[in-house]
Amino acid sequence: MVAHKSRTLFLAFFLLSNFVLIAQEIRHSDYERAISFLYQETNNKTIFNISPAPRWMQDGEGLAYAHYSNAGKEFRKVSTPKGNITSLFDHQIVAHDLSALINEAVVATALPFNDLQFPEEGSASFQLKGKTYNIDLSSSNVTEVNRQRPERNLFESKSPDGKWIAYSKDYNLFIKSTATNEEFQLSTKGEKNYEYASSYGWGDMIEGENGERPRRFNVNWSPDSKWIRTNLIDLRTAEKMYLLDWSQDELYKPKLLSYYRGSPGDTAMVLVTPVFYDIDNKREVKTDLKRGTHVNGTSHRWSKESGVLYANYSERGYQALHVKKIDLNSKTSEELINETSKTNIDNFMYMALEDSNQLLFLSERSGWRQLYSHDIITNQSKPITSGEYFIDSIVEVDEDKGTIYFRASGREEGRNPYHTQFYRIDLNGKNLRLLTEENAHHEVSLSPDNQYFFDNFSKVGQPTISVLRNSKNGKIIKEITKADVSTITAKGWKAPEVFESLGRDGKTIIYGAMWKPSNFDPKKSYPVIDNSYTGPHTQMFPRNFRTAISRNNQPLAELGFIVVSIDGMGSSGRSKKFHNYSYRNMGKNLTEHVSTIKELGAKYAWFDADRVGIFGHSAGGYDAGHAVLEFPDFYKVAVASSGDHDFRMEKAWWPEMYMGWPVDSLYNQVSNVTMAGNLEGKLLLVHGGIDENVNPSATFKMAEALIKADKEFDLLIIPSQRHGYRGDYSKYFVKKRWNYFVEHLLGSKPIWDITWN
Repeated sequence: MVAHKSRTLFLAFFLLSNFVLIAQEIRHSDYERAISFLYQETNNKTIFNISPAPRWMQDGEGLAYAHYSNAGKEFRKVSTPKGNITSLFDHQIVAHDLSALINEAVVATALPFNDLQFPEEGSASFQLKGKTYNIDLSSSNVTEVNRQRPERNLFESKSPDGKWIAYSKDYNLFIKSTATNEEFQLSTKGEKNYEYASSYGWGDMIEGENGERPRRFNVNWSPDSKWIRTNLIDLRTAEKMYLLDWSQDELYKPKLLSYYRGSPGDTAMVLVTPVFYDIDNKREVKTDLKRGTHVNGTSHRWSKESGVLYANYSERGYQALHVKKIDLNSKTSEELINETSKTNIDNFMYMALEDSNQLLFLSERSGWRQLYSHDIITNQSKPITSGEYFIDSIVEVDEDKGTIYFRASGREEGRNPYHTQFYRIDLNGKNLRLLTEENAHHEVSLSPDNQYFFDNFSKVGQPTISVLRNSKNGKIIKEITKADVSTITAKGWKAPEVFESLGRDGKTIIYGAMWKPSNFDPKKSYPVIDNSYTGPHTQMFPRNFRTAISRNNQPLAELGFIVVSIDGMGSSGRSKKFHNYSYRNMGKNLTEHVSTIKELGAKYAWFDADRVGIFGHSAGGYDAGHAVLEFPDFYKVAVASSGDHDFRMEKAWWPEMYMGWPVDSLYNQVSNVTMAGNLEGKLLLVHGGIDENVNPSATFKMAEALIKADKEFDLLIIPSQRHGYRGDYSKYFVKKRWNYFVEHLLGSKPIWDITWN
């Protein structure tokens, strides 16, 4: 009997001890520590030079950047070709002069500006409180620039040769001679909602029941002033979306707002027709370019040849894309590129190199995003690069030297496929050269003369190193600076850790990172929070040191969590096959998140995969809501902010790009709204009241479905905020999100009275 009682007491003590380890009391000091790790509290305060931003000076002068340390901020100059580093100017003189000009005390080590421009040799300029100031780099004296800027009429456009002024009147396009003031009407059929020389604006807000759309004017002159390209905007059948602004202090009823924003599958959208005019003959020139919508309209680039331009457009659904050469003189067109895909065409990019009669473009037609050349004369395409890697972008083309500079990832064996490198290659596809040898992510800035580049390279766990390099061979000329983490390291901070797992195909490596509390104790058990955004156009793996710090995962970890960010199959930056996993399959984008977190839980005793939460914003808000509905036994707590919970309510281009067009039953299958009955855990829905990007009706519809399903949930509407929450509203939301996880995932009583600047 005694032995049994002892065993009972021991078991009770054991259970109680474990409970203490799992549900720890949270204190003010934990929140204070979390606040100290916010990006605005670390950037150039406890971590210095996370990502220096170079500003190239006039050719041959070098570059300038702001250097930060515990002593303050110093603007420095890096001279080329040797990379000598000096102070850009005398900071004491600048502070003295500026103090007198603005009638405020200015500290030399904390000059109240960051971005410098170099309009001419020997001087720098900056903006402060709406005024422009100039620094004489030889004397360091500061003067106010009293430029009398001519009043700019936003509703007219002067031709490059100065002989004509284009403007709209009564919804039609007119031109007027600057010599004689003689007026010519180019279009005649314009009327309200059928507007020539206009454009569609994503943020065009209409106030009131009978309000007017903000006036728009848009024309594009040819370089020789002989042609105009513009649009005919047809709003007559377009449907609106609506908002109610309850936040106006002086109003005691809501303000009605509306805007044009087609949803997936809509036919009642803003219609856009490209229109061209011959200035010499004062007449419209017809082309075979079709009328599109505001989500798949036509863009163009003028040729050096008079009356010739290149036009590109996507067909609805983004499975076909065209680049045409249009000759307005002969009223003919020739299709140069016809890109098609069984899935979608994402991030198409091209440029014209007319001196060599070719177009450069990026295509995934081989299964990987590679660089191609199209001969304008023969109308034939051929690859410039090839291989199983992803070309991110064309940085610069030196046509005179026959050189292309580009960014790419995944080419070098043994490197993380998300880390971008910098390359050069000849236009003929020969002499491909890697210019960044270090195994890291590289962010580069090429000099105006293409002779040098500034390189910030880093990894998640490797602070930024900034160097000046030769763009011919990539050789480091000078190390400029290193990110200084000594202050934050002294507080116990450790860099996030990178981990790997396998995707759903059983062979593709998936990458992620985790943030631990600075007071991490491996003997404790920590709940896990997934910071998610599986929008297929975005990567969540933090490729560089700056991203690892700026996403503010560390502050949340300080409250007693392990925070993870994972890139599952279907995200961007890898093969076309990899990207296609998300096409018409958006509801499964969390698959690798679940399997990877389970794997980490089996590997580490301190990683509690039985207590998992998730948060995300926008498409990440969809993720958070979807997680607790698709995987109710796995995800226990979710905070979904500004979420597009049903893609049928989104702006048309994004779902039609990744979910397909026309809209079909798949949209219904992946909708959070139709799955509301699956909710088992805790869910906080958050939305800005006047969000014109993701209309708050998506969250309201989600809430309605949850109520009908008799599911308990929490709802926060921030009446005055749009898609992003700003200022005090952002702080309020962050506290709300922190405390939601503290209460429901950590099991502690949250604290509200915490503040920060």
